[in-house]
Amino acid sequence: MEGPLRNTSLAQLKKLLDSRTERDVLEGLRKVISPTLPYFPAVIKNIASPSLEVKKLVYIYLLHHAEQAPEEALLSINTIQKALSDQNPQVRALALRVMSGIRVPVIHQIVSIGIKRGCADMSPYVRKAAAFAIPKCYRLEPSTLPQLLEYLSKLLGDKQYYVAGAAVSAFLEVCPDRIDLIHPHYRSLIRKLVDMDEWGQLATLRMMTVYARRCFPQQTRRVKKEGTKGFYGDEGTDSEEEAAEEVPMLDPDLELLLDAARPLLQSRNSAVVVAVARCYLYLAPSSPYLSHAIGPLISLLRSAQDIQQIALYNIVQVCLARPEAFVAYTTHFLIRALDPPQVWRLKLEVLTLVFPHCGRETKGLILSELEHFSKSHGNGALVRESVRSIGRCAQSSDARTASRCLRLLLRQITSADSNLVAEALEVIRLLIQRDPAAHAQTVIRLAKNLDTVTSSQARASIIWLVGEFAGVEPDDNIAADVLRILAKGFADESEAAKLQIVLLTAKVYVHHLNLTQRSRSSHPSLPEPEAASHSSIADEDHDDGGFRGSSPTPPPPSSPPPLPSKDHPVPILYRYVLLLARYDTSYDLRDRTRLYRALLAVPTSTELASLLLLAPKPVPQQPSPSERRRGFVLGSASLVVGDAGGVGGLKGYENLPGWVRVGDEPDKRLRDERDSRGRGGDGGGMGGTERVVPAGERLDRAEKGRAGAGADVLGMGLGGTASAKEKTLEDWLDEDEDEESEEGSTEEEDETEEESSGEEEEEEDDDEEEEEEASESEDDEGNGEGDRLVK
Repeated sequence: MEGPLRNTSLAQLKKLLDSRTERDVLEGLRKVISPTLPYFPAVIKNIASPSLEVKKLVYIYLLHHAEQAPEEALLSINTIQKALSDQNPQVRALALRVMSGIRVPVIHQIVSIGIKRGCADMSPYVRKAAAFAIPKCYRLEPSTLPQLLEYLSKLLGDKQYYVAGAAVSAFLEVCPDRIDLIHPHYRSLIRKLVDMDEWGQLATLRMMTVYARRCFPQQTRRVKKEGTKGFYGDEGTDSEEEAAEEVPMLDPDLELLLDAARPLLQSRNSAVVVAVARCYLYLAPSSPYLSHAIGPLISLLRSAQDIQQIALYNIVQVCLARPEAFVAYTTHFLIRALDPPQVWRLKLEVLTLVFPHCGRETKGLILSELEHFSKSHGNGALVRESVRSIGRCAQSSDARTASRCLRLLLRQITSADSNLVAEALEVIRLLIQRDPAAHAQTVIRLAKNLDTVTSSQARASIIWLVGEFAGVEPDDNIAADVLRILAKGFADESEAAKLQIVLLTAKVYVHHLNLTQRSRSSHPSLPEPEAASHSSIADEDHDDGGFRGSSPTPPPPSSPPPLPSKDHPVPILYRYVLLLARYDTSYDLRDRTRLYRALLAVPTSTELASLLLLAPKPVPQQPSPSERRRGFVLGSASLVVGDAGGVGGLKGYENLPGWVRVGDEPDKRLRDERDSRGRGGDGGGMGGTERVVPAGERLDRAEKGRAGAGADVLGMGLGGTASAKEKTLEDWLDEDEDEESEEGSTEEEDETEEESSGEEEEEEDDDEEEEEEASESEDDEGNGEGDRLVK
């Protein structure tokens, strides 16, 4: 035995569990909660204990061992069903939770009935437990889905916000595609969003993001640009269509969601803040709503390191879409001394993304920070990332800033740190490729540093750059001279540098052949270039029996005879380097040499060699490291894991659906009509009941109607007096006589009506007595003889 069972025997445990005192039972249950299946019957018999603490411990034990002992677990179902009728709502909710947690498929119908009772319970605590039990019942038996959907629809319209939040969580697990269940409760759920707990808010925001994509199409409207009118107001009328721009237009229900989510940006839960930012990013990316979420996202950087890292991944994702929104918060991304590598890498990435949108002072601050960290001798990874960040800043800015970044990198090549020099030269090479014509002097400056640079990768980068500029100004080019110097120490170079020296040799020779052919075409009297100079090297290849066949390839019949011994220095350098590479120990170098020799075997045919060696290179781009994560949804685990999660992300990852097309969206009246009925549920019950109008509201309406009618009568009277003829004294006297006569006649009528009403009342009394006697006689006939005696 381990833990609390080490000093307790089995007999003592059974004695504690069989005790009649609550204290001993609690002590025994605490010692038995560990994996102890032999005590299952002794524990389960305490399930009917009146103590709530004992019930909780027994329920925990039952949930833990129900799958291992399903037959014994079924014996407790009747007791749990009785607990569903307990007066304490906590007991009822706990019983429903335990019943749905017992993973025995036989009881799925009992669980469904329990959920039905829980949905109609008066306590919201029990209704919330019923909402959480729906996914468990669905996993237990998927065939109960139609019944569960009916219960779920009721709970989605519940008046209590924590019940609705639990219902949304159950909806996402059971039927996330049934958006027709959300239509009648859309607005009520949005109104309850602020009051829900964090888990309910996360589920609701996730569901509403998908719902908005499927129900609200992207719409735009054309708005005239300001300042398009001419001076006199008539100009520019022909180009009104060109001057108009399309502005996104949001649906009123979508605006209701975006406005309701804004207070959640002040939540203490970082996941809720990221969920609101996701809602704004994917539902209204070009609206000002996303700008409100930037500050709360930045505030997450003051959290713990694990939360800070997750927040930075999401910040980078938002920054890829809206980098200008983070310019005001640039200082928050400066690296601190205690930042771990995974944090400062993301901070450097954010700085490079916002760099093109910053002002001059902010750009100077960022470059100063990057230059400082590029000289950190104790951290090679930080040096490399800082230099690469400087390169990304240069390629995404104007020419003036790019030249400043290049000067900053050129100062690094004299450093004693080989890693820094190699990384700086690699970035310089990428920057020179973007505008080769403007960096000829830069290449000459780099070539002068070949005597001091010791890093193999750095030397290879410089040699490659010299080869790329070998064709610029052939009469005044340093490529041949650099090749002459490098050929002296060819044997002492690294393999990467040797490969680039051989490539430089081939490029210089191709340029020499092309220049010779052009001069020969302009001066036909010049002799053709020699081809016999290759014969000695080719013949040596036939003797070694290496990669060639047994029969040598004969020289072309049209090749001219060899020239005298007076030769140009470029072919001599070419042959010399090829001979040096032929006896090198590297297989790759020897194979590369044979390739170049075969390409340049015929000096008069250099088209293929020029196409392969001198082809223009595409402009290199150094994208942001998080570009590969751009397709993942904000706030998802696949965004943090990245490529380690696979091509499509982690298992279970689901991307957001596309926007619904205009005309295919659901009818707006589905929300309007059902929402008007659902509002009554917010006042006193479930969401489907009709709204009861209070008496005070009825009196207010009647008073307003009476005031309106009096105003109409007054208006009619005023209009009548204006149009009628003025009355004389005789008319007034005649009206008084008529009123007196009418009063007398009304008094007589009242007297006659009173008499008639008295007679009618007497007749009604007689009729009632007769009806009572008839009913008594019928009752006497229907009853037995015993009833007659009693009467």
